[in-house]
Amino acid sequence: MRIPSSIYRPILSWMIIACFPLVAFSQASIWTIQKDVAFLSSDLTQGRMTGTDGERLSSRYIAERYSQIGLTPKGEEGYYQTFSFKAPSNPHDTQGEGEEKTCTNVVGFLDNGAKQTIIIGAHYDHLGVGGSGSGSLSTETDEIHNGADDNASGVAAMLYIAEQLKGSKLKGNNYLFIGFSGEELGLFGSKHYADHPTIDLATANYMINMDMVGRLDSVLVINGVGTSPSLKPAIENVKTKGYSITTTDSGVGPSDHTSFYRKDVPAIHFFTGQHKDYHKPTDDADLVNMEGIQQVGDFILDMIKVLNKEDKLAFAKTKDTDSRKAASFKVTLGVMPDYTYQGDGMRIDGVLDDRPAFNAGMEDGDIILQIGETPVGNIYDYMGALANYSKGKKAIVKIKRKDQILEKEVEF
Repeated sequence: MRIPSSIYRPILSWMIIACFPLVAFSQASIWTIQKDVAFLSSDLTQGRMTGTDGERLSSRYIAERYSQIGLTPKGEEGYYQTFSFKAPSNPHDTQGEGEEKTCTNVVGFLDNGAKQTIIIGAHYDHLGVGGSGSGSLSTETDEIHNGADDNASGVAAMLYIAEQLKGSKLKGNNYLFIGFSGEELGLFGSKHYADHPTIDLATANYMINMDMVGRLDSVLVINGVGTSPSLKPAIENVKTKGYSITTTDSGVGPSDHTSFYRKDVPAIHFFTGQHKDYHKPTDDADLVNMEGIQQVGDFILDMIKVLNKEDKLAFAKTKDTDSRKAASFKVTLGVMPDYTYQGDGMRIDGVLDDRPAFNAGMEDGDIILQIGETPVGNIYDYMGALANYSKGKKAIVKIKRKDQILEKEVEF
């Protein structure tokens, strides 16, 4: 885990600040969240692409924060679990025929002497400087993608929760904290940990994943609540202030909780919604709701408190509805769905430049009601409707814009 001195020296001041003991922690919570997001999403980390110096620099920062908090190292070499894999050569490569990557999960443990352990995780890697094969949705090349919401926000929430649990009375479980790498390339970090755990996974009570929790507005989305019959009642018993909760059941989704669900561990994903800065260089720290990250962390702490009254959570299989439909895509409209929207139709949170929806004149906030002959009542209907089309085909898309019903011709 050697960091080149040319990269390491500029961050010594950050590390020194991070290691100062904090007094009156409740007053400093927002400051520490802001500091964690600001460092991880700074240009120093160069977008935290898996297998780069920026990723290694970020792993060192997380390990330093674990040490400051007082977590015990639980990797394979101190806090670190380093591994290699073959990255996909393109989005359709399922054989791993691309470049070999070496990356690191960062693992810390809070041992309460309990029989069971709650796993709390967030990925810290991002897209580097974009470009072909990175997953960037920007038309610009060679520009740092700082990934403040995706997913410096999730790491900051994880560290906040660790600090709160360290001094709390919630001793019914041990707590394992993992900063995953390789998520953006295909959940490689969480898959590796689930296959090579540093604790006995049979003792894992449940897994909490935070991915993009930095844009809390009016709705907090919790995915995977069907993975245990205990989760929905516990969530319903947690009070919220200024925002509502929407849930989905499936344990399968495009984030790291999926790797633990595959191992029969109840696993949930906290998410504050998609936005137009997703996978673009504009996902910067000044757009992050720092107080919202704290609110998400406090919700999770309250949920843990409720669930601590129970024995080990029972695992439940869920229907993998959205994954099957997503896999059948041949075309895309080029929009960001609003996953927090709870009304009829599929609300557009962002329209990507030079894509079919943009070219047809659709706008942010439009609600898709029908694609061709297929009514769209929710996001799953939307995905199912897209599966009926191939490149070059046209369709009439019915949308609602404020109080108007409009029809737009789209060419895929």
